[in-house]
Amino acid sequence: MVSKGITVLGSSGSIGVSTLDVLARHPERFHVFALTAHTHVERLLAQCLQFRPRYAVMVEPRAAELLASALRDAGSETEVLAGVDALSMVASHPQTDYVMAAIVGAAGLLPSLAAARAGKRVLLANKESLVMSGQLFMDAVREHSAVLLPIDSEHNAVFQCLPRDGKDGVEKILLTASGGPFRTWSQEALAHITPEQAVAHPNWSMGQKISVDSATLMNKGLEVIEACWLFDLPAERVQVVVHPQSTIHSMVSYNDGSVLAQLGNPDMRTPIAYGLGWPERLVSGVAPLDLFATARLDFEQPDTERFPCLALAYEAHTRGGYATIALNAANEEAVKAFLNREIAFTAIPHIVKQVMQMASEGTPMNVEDIIVQDGESRRHSLSFIKNKKMH
Repeated sequence: MVSKGITVLGSSGSIGVSTLDVLARHPERFHVFALTAHTHVERLLAQCLQFRPRYAVMVEPRAAELLASALRDAGSETEVLAGVDALSMVASHPQTDYVMAAIVGAAGLLPSLAAARAGKRVLLANKESLVMSGQLFMDAVREHSAVLLPIDSEHNAVFQCLPRDGKDGVEKILLTASGGPFRTWSQEALAHITPEQAVAHPNWSMGQKISVDSATLMNKGLEVIEACWLFDLPAERVQVVVHPQSTIHSMVSYNDGSVLAQLGNPDMRTPIAYGLGWPERLVSGVAPLDLFATARLDFEQPDTERFPCLALAYEAHTRGGYATIALNAANEEAVKAFLNREIAFTAIPHIVKQVMQMASEGTPMNVEDIIVQDGESRRHSLSFIKNKKMH
């Protein structure tokens, strides 16, 4: 068996850490070629000493200097690179076979796209790449014979439940959502939510940004857009179902009345192992699901009045790519402001809606136009955030 070279984009985050946990269980099948992080020197240092990659990339130059010094002191031969261009270099390198695209937010677009254009197996955990560049990204996958495998638990579940070839008989995709920590809260109570409450997800262990997105249901909105591109379905055939237990990770409804579901404990190592091993299945380290302990499965309609971000995502996808870029940019800036205690939790959807309304119509067909719209939307977002700051 030839060992596959793995590049992990965003190795210091929760998905990156889980990926390395799975890789460590299969040293005969995989070796780590490159690891990347933004500024988390200590964690990347420990990962480099354990997995001995050829390259380590830190986006922030000062962090790269600190990492390089620490690795030299430890006698490591890992070469440290700095800057965003280095992310695309390691993602498209000839010695990279698989790329785990786990950088959070818009920052993950260019290296993920570089991996697709280099014909890699792209394990996509960065939903923003497809939200921002859907048609462009999918065209790159097809034109360069890349293999695109979804790692988000919901999309990975759908992928497991679909026919191997085509979509014969598929009526709709049912994306499950936990509902987040505020599923039962009143509209009035939502206005007083703190960042600490918002990042305390009831089922999943995730980073701060995605935890807030889960609490607003924006995460599910972004996943709807991602699902439309991944599975080539219109938005009306992608339905969100609130399922508080997070045991069913998503479902596919067929025209004969069948509904196929993928179940499991809420642990990202399951979809990661599936992506690494596909079409085989690998040991992931995840405990088997105890159905008797689970006991019950509940389902609810999402409430888009209390959580309007989900409806905004559907609207953005209907309008086209410029609107989805604006949606994503505005949300990233608004979530950052909320975590910094600059705006209220309930201000997030208001800012997103205002910025979306200013977006161009249609869909960009090159990266430059995507970057321009992203920048404009962020500038508009910061202006609206300034007006909504809490005093």
